[in-house]
Amino acid sequence: MLAAAAAFLGRSAASGLRAAVRRPAAVAHARCYSHGSQESDEEFDARWVTYFNKPDIDAWELRKGINTLVGYDLVPEPKIIDSALRACRRLNDFASAVRILEVVKDKAGPHKEIYPYVIQELRPTLSELGISTPEELGLDKA
Repeated sequence: MLAAAAAFLGRSAASGLRAAVRRPAAVAHARCYSHGSQESDEEFDARWVTYFNKPDIDAWELRKGINTLVGYDLVPEPKIIDSALRACRRLNDFASAVRILEVVKDKAGPHKEIYPYVIQELRPTLSELGISTPEELGLDKA
């Protein structure tokens, strides 16, 4: 009895599978693109500078912004990093400031000329805010 029930279920499943395979696809393939406008590089930079320049930014918003920014496939412009470092200073968060510089170095990846350029552009800000680079702190040797 059990064998007969199993055989019946097997035949039913197989015929249902064959029927599903023979049916043509009724859904046309379409790409779903955003209908919004593309953000220019200048608008992107201005959006992030404005975000980090908020006078009431808190530590969570700072970390959220940095994590979101790191998720993009780019190395942030020095002006964005400058505003993030100033937000760190307003929050008295030295560790986050150094971590931001470490992340920029990591995001530069194999392009060895990017990180020195960013540090060169940020040198006045780093001096003004009293922030040391990871190399000055010896963190690159660990």
